[in-house]
Amino acid sequence: MNLLKTIQSAFAPVVESLLGEPSAVSPYLAMIKPTNDPKYGDYQANLAMPLAKALDRVPREVAQEIAKSLSGGELFDSVEVAGPGFINLRLRSEWLARQVRVMQGDPRLAVPPAERAKTIIIDYSSPNVAKPLHVGHLRSTIIGDSLKRIFRFLGHRVIADNHLGDWGTQFGMLLYGYKHFRDDEALRRDPINELVRLYVHVRNLTKGREEDEGEVSRTEEEAAHYARCLEETRKLQAGDPENVAIWQQFVRWTMETVAPIYRLLDVSFDHYYGESFYKDMLPEVVESLLQRGIAERSEGAVVLFLSPAKEGEPRRADAVIQKKDGAFTYMTSDLACIKYRMERWHPDAILYVVGTPQSQHFQTLFETARRWGYGQAELRHIQFGSVLGNDRKMLSTRNGGAAALSDLLALAVARGGEKYEETRAERLARGEEVPELDAAERQAIAEAVGIGAVKYADLAQNRISDYVFSLEKMLSTDGNTATYMQYAYTRCRGILRKGQVEAQSLRDHPPPVSLSEPAERVLAVQLCRFEETLAAAADEYAPHLLTVYLWELARSYSRFFESCPVLRADSPELRQSRLVLVDLTSRVIRQALELLGIRTLERM
Repeated sequence: MNLLKTIQSAFAPVVESLLGEPSAVSPYLAMIKPTNDPKYGDYQANLAMPLAKALDRVPREVAQEIAKSLSGGELFDSVEVAGPGFINLRLRSEWLARQVRVMQGDPRLAVPPAERAKTIIIDYSSPNVAKPLHVGHLRSTIIGDSLKRIFRFLGHRVIADNHLGDWGTQFGMLLYGYKHFRDDEALRRDPINELVRLYVHVRNLTKGREEDEGEVSRTEEEAAHYARCLEETRKLQAGDPENVAIWQQFVRWTMETVAPIYRLLDVSFDHYYGESFYKDMLPEVVESLLQRGIAERSEGAVVLFLSPAKEGEPRRADAVIQKKDGAFTYMTSDLACIKYRMERWHPDAILYVVGTPQSQHFQTLFETARRWGYGQAELRHIQFGSVLGNDRKMLSTRNGGAAALSDLLALAVARGGEKYEETRAERLARGEEVPELDAAERQAIAEAVGIGAVKYADLAQNRISDYVFSLEKMLSTDGNTATYMQYAYTRCRGILRKGQVEAQSLRDHPPPVSLSEPAERVLAVQLCRFEETLAAAADEYAPHLLTVYLWELARSYSRFFESCPVLRADSPELRQSRLVLVDLTSRVIRQALELLGIRTLERM
């Protein structure tokens, strides 16, 4: 049940009658929003002023005409005009109570599956082989996973693809380093860190000095090392058995390292199609783009000229798809990937959850794909801001500023366990009854609290914004945090346990709901906003909208908990009504957290 759409549907015929043009109605309906303060009502419509301008009328008169048309029905208790033409809307408590019962009686919380299920491919995480995951990888991984969960819950077919960086010149450098400079003991202890050391070492041997137009000038010694790296790359790409076997070992070591991290984060994928998966398609991609006139040869390379040259300036290539030495590029691989996905899965949309610094790459990629004939699907770069250090510079493994993700998560779990023990000791000191939990249960709590805190703190950021990485802030338990939401859930479940309430009976046969107290009513409104929040999060690819919703829901529940006795309600009927609100709140919190990839706990 989408509360906002229900209200917009009530407004639609009224606005249409004023305009006399059905196609012009939608922009005005988008001006209906929840109020910031319940004392002004539940929703506010700010459409009278732009409508009045279009109609050449007085805004307040238009607002009053709309209010008169909407008053008296079963949906609104009051429709009031304020100021120059704002329309404040208060829903009928009886109507709200019926919607709460509908939600309570529906396993999907009255969120219907999409009328037309789409096929959506989500490309996220995408670590590089032979490098460890660091905190900078967190955003793509958990934003992508949350979007996958949201779209699947809404009834869409979602294909999750982890596009591994497992091909290219860097593997020639790794192979050269592995054959000539490796430390076997270090490799045995920690293969990924040894591979990182080898890569950095060889990169320093070959880095040279960058000249104009991106050319690199190398000394004779640097050029000799680089030539040997290119030879290792050529042999790998030609299928040399030794190099292929070593490369496959690099991939195995990487996956053995990242798999436990994905399990701890509760993140999964349908496919791990890395760049190497598309390697045999690359010559065909280049030839096809040349034949269609989308690419052309220039100074020995094959390039894309998509943008017109500025007057008086030479043309600049938008991208290279085959270098002078015959090597292919990331752009070529990404174009092959689009071709494969379009022809295999026929998606309605392909979403790339990748940081904002790659925006130019994706603009070029999408424009090339459209010209190539693969523009029938929505191609969308779901960009996100960078994780910054205290110096407000992007964290990078190259400068040693990015903590290993495994270390961060281990520390988060440890802190989660400490938080549980602190809370347990405080409750015992207050004389409360605290259950004895075994080691496995305590570990489960530590993981749920610690990992939930890290994920929630990241997802609560508007994804397009940069944010300064702070472990202390991530693991905070005050305010809008995962721990606060998890505690709100366990508090709901605790009431049901204490009252020996069979929750399933409240769902199978929801009793009548009464919303006579202000706190009951505010909570009911917030519960009924669940579907509209999900729709907005999906439309805007913005999981943080769920965290905003959860914060408002948890605060509404807290006020309800403080002012409305549940188990000691004044009558059996009121007790049942409030138990519905408690159980439904727990279900909505649990579902929303699950869509963020965060676990709930029955006891904390």
